[in-house]
Amino acid sequence: MVSMKDISAVCGVSVATVSKALNDQSDIGQETKKRIRQVAEEMGYFPNTAAKMLKTNRSYNIGVLFNHEDYSGLTHDYYAFVLDSLKRTVEEKGYDITFVNTSDRRAGAMSYLEHCKSRGFDGIAIVCTDFYSPEILQLVRGNIPIITLDHLFNNVCAVMSNNVQGMQDLLTYIYKKGHRRVAYIHGADSSVTQSRLSSFYRTAAQLGLTIPDEYICMSPYRDTKGAYAETVRLLELREPPTCILYPDDFSAFGGFNAIQERGMRIPDDISIAGYDGIRVARHIEPTLTTLRQDTEELGKMVGEKLLSLIEHPKTTLVETLVVEGHVFEGNSVADISGRNKEVPRKGKKHVVTDSI
Repeated sequence: MVSMKDISAVCGVSVATVSKALNDQSDIGQETKKRIRQVAEEMGYFPNTAAKMLKTNRSYNIGVLFNHEDYSGLTHDYYAFVLDSLKRTVEEKGYDITFVNTSDRRAGAMSYLEHCKSRGFDGIAIVCTDFYSPEILQLVRGNIPIITLDHLFNNVCAVMSNNVQGMQDLLTYIYKKGHRRVAYIHGADSSVTQSRLSSFYRTAAQLGLTIPDEYICMSPYRDTKGAYAETVRLLELREPPTCILYPDDFSAFGGFNAIQERGMRIPDDISIAGYDGIRVARHIEPTLTTLRQDTEELGKMVGEKLLSLIEHPKTTLVETLVVEGHVFEGNSVADISGRNKEVPRKGKKHVVTDSI
């Protein structure tokens, strides 16, 4: 096996210089670094991972806790793209990722904390799980670097999508399109749902919208059947909404089906909007208006902050990092601002009414 001592003999430099070059340290010249790396590659050098672990007291392995309640796993577009970005971010720094085993929750089985310690993870990214379970609370108090996605714990770093601003931007966009009767089918109770629902009500109040109680209902995230049923109920109201917001883009497909089965057209007869910005929603007709979350930045921030906690524990601030999304306009929200306005006629007085 080729060693750094062998490389140093060929290059005519010290073993310390070889080590600095292979670890991309900045206190040697680029030409020297380039030459050493080229020689190492030609000689077939591979770093001794075990020796590196002993020297740094790290496993260079990140645990990812991902346990989605609907068992959609990595087929869930939002999480799949976040995790892909996270994976690329930590791998660039020489770390691997391993999913924490969430399938064996029998009595007597290892807890999440015990499992993570037995695997020697340097840190844990909690991406999706039941954040209120006793096992998760034990894990976040377990003296392992932890970062969460879209959930806040005391004294734990978190990366959050700005759900408050996102909902405000989405509802404001719909309002500017002339809609005054807007319904919201929100997801099951969670910190994300609470942020979006509170922002929906607050934005509606700021815009002067009246939201009847029957316009607000719940359907679990990614549940097309639940979204279908609630859409049918909303359409059968004496005064149905002109626009329906869904918990996420995937559940909005249930709304699509309910509306089309009634012989209605989107957005001519009714408008709809989703949340997340999944790619498949851009390939349907009409394209779905939605709040597109920045999954690339979310995954990158989770990875970079967790590595900072691992490598610089004394200087890394425990903080909440917020990532902004943006409205993807699509074609599923009609502009009805001109409805109910009379066309002026010469010699007559005219009254211009509100849009709805």
